[in-house]
Amino acid sequence: MNDFLTEMEYVGLTSRLKRLSDSLLYSTKELYKSEGLDIEPNWNLIFILLQENEAMTITEISETLQFSHPAVVKIINKMKKNGHVETRTDTEDKRKQILTLTEKAHKQLPLFEKYWTAGRQTVMDLLEDSPNFLEEFLKIEEKVNQSDYKERTLKNLKNDELSN
Repeated sequence: MNDFLTEMEYVGLTSRLKRLSDSLLYSTKELYKSEGLDIEPNWNLIFILLQENEAMTITEISETLQFSHPAVVKIINKMKKNGHVETRTDTEDKRKQILTLTEKAHKQLPLFEKYWTAGRQTVMDLLEDSPNFLEEFLKIEEKVNQSDYKERTLKNLKNDELSN
């Protein structure tokens, strides 16, 4: 059976990226569930940041990961509910919440890290025939940061109108 999105070439790119991302995400969720781990796939980034920095605000995490503030709040709320993150109010700015890993998180980190290391190896295995993938991906991200899809498409439409 032919893959319609592959046949669509560049037009199908964003859908193919989403499909791949979803496949990896759901498979990771299934792995964690089957192994009895009470974490979700994107939590490892927060664990690593809080382990390295000891304490951070949601804004600092959001800026570091370049995730939206609401996306980070959603992740943090789930982690708090599972007992992995705790918050305290900043003594200087009462509006800020300082996030830290809980004792439970610190105890479970060595086990989680085993899975993350194995997962990193899995991704490396998947990319073994594409040694420059991360470099090429970074170039695309940098271009999108300079001028996003909307800006580029509007420019192409304007250029097309000028040439007609």
